[in-house]
Amino acid sequence: MKIHRIIRSGMLSLTAMFCICPVYSAFYHAGHLADFYYVRHGETLEVSHCVAEIPESDIAVSPAQLKLFGIFPVKEVAVQPSEEVMLVPCGQPFGIRMLMDGIMVIGFGEVAAASGECCPAVSAGIHEGDMITAVNETLLTSSQDFRTLVEDSGGEVLHLTIKRNDDSLTLTLQPEYSLEAQCWQTGLWVRDSTAGIGTMTYYNPATGDFGGLGHPICDPDTGEVIPLGSGTADKVTISGAIRGQAGAPGQLQGYFASENPIGILQSNQETGIFGRLSEPMTDFPAVPMGLKQEITLGEAVILTTVQGCEPKPYTVQITALDYTDETQNMIIKVTDEELLACTGGIVQGMSGSPILQNGRLIGAVTHVFVNDPSTGYAVFAESMYHHQD
Repeated sequence: MKIHRIIRSGMLSLTAMFCICPVYSAFYHAGHLADFYYVRHGETLEVSHCVAEIPESDIAVSPAQLKLFGIFPVKEVAVQPSEEVMLVPCGQPFGIRMLMDGIMVIGFGEVAAASGECCPAVSAGIHEGDMITAVNETLLTSSQDFRTLVEDSGGEVLHLTIKRNDDSLTLTLQPEYSLEAQCWQTGLWVRDSTAGIGTMTYYNPATGDFGGLGHPICDPDTGEVIPLGSGTADKVTISGAIRGQAGAPGQLQGYFASENPIGILQSNQETGIFGRLSEPMTDFPAVPMGLKQEITLGEAVILTTVQGCEPKPYTVQITALDYTDETQNMIIKVTDEELLACTGGIVQGMSGSPILQNGRLIGAVTHVFVNDPSTGYAVFAESMYHHQD
């Protein structure tokens, strides 16, 4: 945050320096520009005073030279031609019900065995955040599956198939008989599902696909991204909001409005939760998706729902851009007096609220600054769209 403020406050002096010292300016830009850009067919890449001619090539990704003011070389980047993408901006709340791909280890406890207090899971080398996908080659679909297999083990060694980050492991676990519970136990605390409320960012009328949240769903205890086994998107009604204040983020309050899902979940990624709807949530017209190089500092609009199920537009200011980060691409500040009076700015549950500028869908709200609820981060729309698989 301090770095962004320094950059903004020094904008005038940097601009003057660019004119005086193009070498310094080129060096500065090289460190602040992305290495990869999408460019619509037939268009030139222009970003932050730099221009690149796009070579005619049959290769999907081609190199291009960015030049400051079209003169001074700055850096070589990769460009990929792209068709115009049309998306319907949403802003409606939706419910998320997720079953994990296995069961997640969220903690450990002691087993009161005949030999004394012990934790077989820790002795086996299991870590918090591990995903247990199978026991003795039997796939797990719920935590109850795991408990049944442990209790029926008779104390025999269990062979666990575990996903840890990008690695697949097989660990052996020796259950201990609990004198208190009168059954075989492992000392593992696990979770197999989660549920919550977020905001839908866009709907693709050509495919039926949707994207929401702008960030992954993580386990509240471990902080790990939850591997999606299956899940549904559900209708939600917002009943009110707890207003945010410095040091205490606010929160939308709502409830699942129907037991009938409106769609299925397909992936839980760094840039959001993605799936397919059975029918559109809104009759808003589709708008072009903005590319990151088209976004400018200044006024924009977010669509979000703070009461009921119908979104409203609210004004914000884009105060900083970061082309190099994967998800924290923009800093936005809520300036709309109505939204500030209602929520104090950005609150939990607003993640995924679409951001529009110059008639294009450019991003989604992702996080609030804890010490300033009027301000938060946002992700580029292109980052969500191109990473949804």
